[in-house]
Amino acid sequence: MNQNNIFMTTKMSQLLLKQLGPRLFSTTSFTHSIIAESSRIPNGTTVGMTRVLNMHVRNWSTHASSESGMDKKENTNTKAISSYWGVAPPSLTKADGSAWKWNCFRPWEAYQADTSIDVTKHHKPVTWNDKIAFWIVQALKYPTHFYFQKKHIHHAVLLETVAAVPGMVGGMLLHTKSLRRFEQSGGWIKALLEEAENERMHLMTFIDVYEPKWHERALVFVVQGVFFNAYFLAYLASPKLAHRITGYLEEEAVNSYTDFLNDLEKGVMKDIPAPAIAIDYWCLPQNSTLKDVVRVIRADEAHHRDLNHYASDIQCQGHELKEYPAPIGYH
Repeated sequence: MNQNNIFMTTKMSQLLLKQLGPRLFSTTSFTHSIIAESSRIPNGTTVGMTRVLNMHVRNWSTHASSESGMDKKENTNTKAISSYWGVAPPSLTKADGSAWKWNCFRPWEAYQADTSIDVTKHHKPVTWNDKIAFWIVQALKYPTHFYFQKKHIHHAVLLETVAAVPGMVGGMLLHTKSLRRFEQSGGWIKALLEEAENERMHLMTFIDVYEPKWHERALVFVVQGVFFNAYFLAYLASPKLAHRITGYLEEEAVNSYTDFLNDLEKGVMKDIPAPAIAIDYWCLPQNSTLKDVVRVIRADEAHHRDLNHYASDIQCQGHELKEYPAPIGYH
């Protein structure tokens, strides 16, 4: 080994000792508890072993102090998050003065559904665009009905995971179109996103009544993945066809909820108390039951049916959605 290598090795050793020496060999890092009870350390214990004992005592001390201060940390955690965001969460109450417990929606988003809406309305397919959309939905309907049959709640859970997709896809694509063209949307972005959120709230209501099994969750995963991408491509290719498909899907949703309601009224299914989230979301009476929930959900679906058929009519007549104001504020 030449002199240069010896010099470099010596230098590296000195730097290493300078960095690690105080950590491994210094006795000034011992805590007061170790010094006070040094008599308990056996004679002949090496400095390295003493340091290991010291580290264990430090860890125990830190763990004990963290446990004693856990409550204090929990009390300040919310404040820390709020201070980062810069806005403290509001303290909301219901009309009766009780605390508002929902974070998925707020009191000003609650509403009373118009249950007087015509639930029997049907858009008769006339043009080729209408007929294609109609038969696509009919082809999707029969396997679904065969699979679920009279299991209405199971059907509703799957239905809502799919029904919440078109509004989100349409709103997203209109949003990006508005950005590209530097133009207003006529309120249609908001209307479609409101529809998607409303459909999701239907799902949040039903999962308070029924917990899907693993195979149903797997089915939702597959169906939603296929439908989302298929609808995305359909909307890119022809928005008027996509809206017409959604209109017919909503017609079938209205029919499904009508069957659901009929079985509840006939006693085929047990009518249970309405979930608390449904009572607050639709401003229902406290003694409402599942029948009342199905009625308001069916009314929502009828509104979505009319909105999407209206959107398709606008485009079928050669106009753009932005030329006609969207029906905002139903939800």
